[in-house]
Amino acid sequence: MSEKQSIGFFEKYLTLWVILCMATGVAIGLWLPVIRDFLGQFEYYNVSIPVAVLIWLMIYPMMLKVDFASIRNVGRNPKGLVVTWVTNWLVKPFTMFGLAYLFFFVIFKSAIPAVNANGYLAGAILLGAAPCTAMVFVWSHLTKGNPAHTLVQVATNDLIILIAFAPVVGLLFIWGGIEVEGVVAVPWPTLFLSVVLFVVIPLGAGWLTRSILTKKKGKEYFEQKFIPKFNNVTAIGLLLTLVIIFSFQGDTIVSQPVDILMIAVPLIVQTFLIFFIAYFWSRAWKLPHNIASPAAMIGASNFFELAVAVAISVFGLNSPAALATIVGVLVEVPVMLALVRFANRTRGWFPANEGSKSK
Repeated sequence: MSEKQSIGFFEKYLTLWVILCMATGVAIGLWLPVIRDFLGQFEYYNVSIPVAVLIWLMIYPMMLKVDFASIRNVGRNPKGLVVTWVTNWLVKPFTMFGLAYLFFFVIFKSAIPAVNANGYLAGAILLGAAPCTAMVFVWSHLTKGNPAHTLVQVATNDLIILIAFAPVVGLLFIWGGIEVEGVVAVPWPTLFLSVVLFVVIPLGAGWLTRSILTKKKGKEYFEQKFIPKFNNVTAIGLLLTLVIIFSFQGDTIVSQPVDILMIAVPLIVQTFLIFFIAYFWSRAWKLPHNIASPAAMIGASNFFELAVAVAISVFGLNSPAALATIVGVLVEVPVMLALVRFANRTRGWFPANEGSKSK
């Protein structure tokens, strides 16, 4: 099957559907708030359960593709993991700090009050220190990433978050002169709930499904017949997720459009910068595209549930820091879709994709 033929209807016009779903979400938030308020009741530790279910639907097809025996082979060629780790933790937080400081305190200085600039910087720092956990599975799926390698990248990244997130954020807060009462703490319930919902449950479901069906009907049926049934599930889950997310942000988008645009600029620049650093580093190391692409995507996108939770707990729900993290949610999907398109169009820059195991 050719790549062109393998692109489903929803994926082919995904950018259009994304724009329509964003607009639908904003309209619901403004004119049908009863729906938004009803969904808002199902939120625990800043994690929306309806959104979590939809993200689970997005991730589950990716987990079906994971041949768990191949995970052992990922460590034989750790270059993709090195790209992920170094870009996420030795580059991304510091470039985010530098770009946010440049725009909020220099370029937009006359348009942003100092107190707001400090808050926006704090929110940007939180986003920069929280590389993606859940959505990277979606971006990897859309770029035909190696499922086993993506899984290991996400799992190891989650372990690093446990150790590095709070110290990195604290250091950058000091550099930026951001005052907080007490110590910046990791909201453990949010972090662990997110990992369970977005990694453990879909991973377990994928493993169980693969085990049962391959025993009953064989591996060929599972990979050639069963998995293709979920080709559009990821895209549909993404679109419904956008409707819910934007329904919660409709008031913010309408009430503070100028501030949102100014916050969005360094976040967008940062997203492209981190992607290209990891992507071209992977190309220089001659990594296959199905490893290079998710390695670049995981740093470019953010673990926004974690960033939003910390911003709210440290600075308050209506703080400039919380607004900055919310803007991170708003700009991520359109920008990441642009990078998905770029990655797919430049597949030929890389060596042939690896199969189920790393070389």
